[in-house]
Amino acid sequence: MTDQAVSKTLIELLDAADPSSVAIRVPGGPSVTYDSLKRQVYSLAGQLKGLGIVRNDRVAIVMPNSIESIISFLGVSAVATAAPLNQAYKEDEFKFYMEDIKSRVLITSSQEGDAARAAAAESTIQIDASLEDSGEVVYSASGPGRNTSSSSPDNPNPDDVALVLHTSGTTSRPKRVPLTHANLVTSTRNIVKTYGLNPDDNSMCVMPLFHIHGLVASTLSTFASGGTVVVPQRFGVLGFWRLVQETGATWYSAVPTIHQSLLHRASGAGGLDSSLLQSLRFIRSCSAPLSSAVMLEMEERFGVPVVEAYGMTEASHQMTSNLLPPGDRVPGTVGVETGVSMGIMDEAGNLLSPGSRGEVVTRGANVIDAYEDNPEANASSFTNGWFRTGDEGVVDARGYLSLVGRLKEMINRSGEKISPLEIDDVLMAHPAVGEAVAFGVPSAVHGEEPSAAVVLSGEASESDLIAYCRERLADFKCPRTIHIVESIPRTATGKVQRRIVAQVIVGS
Repeated sequence: MTDQAVSKTLIELLDAADPSSVAIRVPGGPSVTYDSLKRQVYSLAGQLKGLGIVRNDRVAIVMPNSIESIISFLGVSAVATAAPLNQAYKEDEFKFYMEDIKSRVLITSSQEGDAARAAAAESTIQIDASLEDSGEVVYSASGPGRNTSSSSPDNPNPDDVALVLHTSGTTSRPKRVPLTHANLVTSTRNIVKTYGLNPDDNSMCVMPLFHIHGLVASTLSTFASGGTVVVPQRFGVLGFWRLVQETGATWYSAVPTIHQSLLHRASGAGGLDSSLLQSLRFIRSCSAPLSSAVMLEMEERFGVPVVEAYGMTEASHQMTSNLLPPGDRVPGTVGVETGVSMGIMDEAGNLLSPGSRGEVVTRGANVIDAYEDNPEANASSFTNGWFRTGDEGVVDARGYLSLVGRLKEMINRSGEKISPLEIDDVLMAHPAVGEAVAFGVPSAVHGEEPSAAVVLSGEASESDLIAYCRERLADFKCPRTIHIVESIPRTATGKVQRRIVAQVIVGS
């Protein structure tokens, strides 16, 4: 077996475990051993190579959390670059993302993916993935120029791009984040070390696998430790703790919205049977702020440490984390740096001393060198080798980081980053809208919800505009409230600042 510490590519992570150990378990469904997982990953990689797919090609993957989605991601990353996309996207959104990455192949599950298939270009090779009762995934390809031969893939290099994801920014066009095998392996190694993950750990994967959180923290880090990833067919609050008991889950990682839902259910009539929690070792929270009160109530209710972490797509997920015992958990902070360097920087690029407030910056082998084809974003996001996160924070004398605000205008809804300009563009395309400004408003459930203010140039109601957005945007991006106003508030210099708009119109 290859030791996880010397693994350099994602496919080498699979060598960390006993081949006969279970790598993936689907409650009520099949299980896949590490030996079977690696064989199936190499098989798909060989099929893709036989179809003429090479190292720098992009392969879009659209499917729910499943054995198929995990094998598809690893198989693609072994021979090309994987681009998992959110199933909730509408046809126009799929069309944009697939054109933006120039995907040559689209992999979907045989039961789903109609909108993605409809959006794919005529030149796109389409592959349907179907799961057999044995845990074997069968891939069926169709499309122009199809070659059904299979060949042995060459192993990737650490500097090859394994994964490309989009992240919203200060323009309506999302930025492409290219993550190499070295970036991802470094991050998994840091996570394994932070939480002492080992072959006896079973991770309950409740975050979507098109998101860096679910893919790296819940899944790849578990493979790196030789443990088992438990993949429910769907997340449900009602049966969650029974699944924990039945599968022997030792930890799970999620956004605060999920934690709050589980806490609310456990606090209801009848409470929670403590016998369901016996296997649980800790709970991790990331991708959105977790309130100190919720963290402390979770620890009291569930009887295990709750550790909040801080991650970003550009850093292959984790940058800091609170520590498991005997280390300290400091409520209200996102912990200390975990295998990366963190700092606080002023606008001029100077690193500040502990206790100073400024922009959080990071650097390390898990952090990207640059966005793809985006010189403007690169110029503003990288300073002297440091990546500027766009978050405002303070590091105390012990090295614990507290996040105090955001410098960027992104809306963070349960860990999903939404560009308000993308909402602006959709609203401005409506014939009755003269001006539009989207912004985030506080939400007890999701942290933030998208909202908007519009000035009309014709006849339209709030419900008309919301329905218009729902036809063109994924549900999580759609404004829940649209305020129809006479004018948009501006600064003394005539500029629109979304925070000021939110404060004036809704008092948030």
